[in-house]
Amino acid sequence: MDVFSNFGLWGGGWTGWIIPFLFGLSVVVFFHELGHFLVARWCGVKVLTFSVGFGPEIAGFTDRHGTRWKIAAIPLGGYVKFFGDENAASVPDQASIENMNPQERRESFYHQPVGSRAAIVAAGPIANFILAIVIFAFVFSLYGRQTTTARIDQVQPESAAAAAGLKPGDVVLAIDGRKIDSFSDMQRIVSASAGRTLAFQIDRGGAPLSINATPALRQGKDGFGNNTCHAVLGVSRSMSAADVKTEQFNPVEAVWQGTKETWFIVERTFSYIGGLFSGTECADQLGGPIRIAQISGQVATLGFMPVLHLAAMLSVSIGLLNLFPVPLLDGGHLMFYAVEAARGRPLSVRAQEIGFRIGFAIVVMLMIFTIFNDTLQLLPRLWAS
Repeated sequence: MDVFSNFGLWGGGWTGWIIPFLFGLSVVVFFHELGHFLVARWCGVKVLTFSVGFGPEIAGFTDRHGTRWKIAAIPLGGYVKFFGDENAASVPDQASIENMNPQERRESFYHQPVGSRAAIVAAGPIANFILAIVIFAFVFSLYGRQTTTARIDQVQPESAAAAAGLKPGDVVLAIDGRKIDSFSDMQRIVSASAGRTLAFQIDRGGAPLSINATPALRQGKDGFGNNTCHAVLGVSRSMSAADVKTEQFNPVEAVWQGTKETWFIVERTFSYIGGLFSGTECADQLGGPIRIAQISGQVATLGFMPVLHLAAMLSVSIGLLNLFPVPLLDGGHLMFYAVEAARGRPLSVRAQEIGFRIGFAIVVMLMIFTIFNDTLQLLPRLWAS
């Protein structure tokens, strides 16, 4: 029996979100912190704490190297605390660092060469990308992937496709020179191209044809009733037996497909951020922990594999977010190390403190904005359930 198939046993509303949300987030956080931990150990750095979650400890143990492994009460992240850290955000404890003896300096994170420190910090996001590739590869190798030919079945009246002259039966071969192998390939390009004219190469009854079409931004609902906002052409796919196939992959091919799927999420994320500034994407699609929890619960009703797929997507998102050059995040630390490598010495303590404060403010503002979005869109549905 699928352990996620009957969340009604746990009650309605928000109670049905908790287990799949904690499962997905905890797996992603664990592997992120494991990346930091393993490379730190490899570099000879002493690790004081490995925590999944923040706040008071619920359960834990201390290993033979003196690292405290624990699960904390607030399951919205995690951290690895190195010898010489002042807190969970890896802010250096200057007083402690200045008074270390030679043996302690060898085990201190802040006395490592800048290359080693950068490798330790980058290992967290890299572990997230590796985890996503492994999950996608596992799903592809076990179940394969169902695809449909990029054949248009219906064209909606007064849509972008109708205006461009696309017709039922057309098969899309390429868009802006990029080969299209399936209807999903076409959707992915179209969904990120609101207001941008695309050059379609199509096959119409065996004859090649070039058509330009401009996807339009449209708000709607997904299969779970959640608000969506993305670019559409206004066409539906053909579901005839001749147009539907299931691709099977050997392990090597599955890893390659998993890598491509991971890269697509990265590419789509940057496209979305760019669209926010250009006005071709909707800011209300940014979600925080409430939205993630709700989607996790909804996906869990479909089975364990969809939950794994969502965990892979979350892993890519967390890895990418942590690489943004914002002080307090991994990318902010890497930015400081790049400056240190370029100038031959680290930034002053004062400059780093100011950077961490700015980074903290940015992270808090982003959290407030996403939670505000979640509250506006999800709580009315939650209380009505």
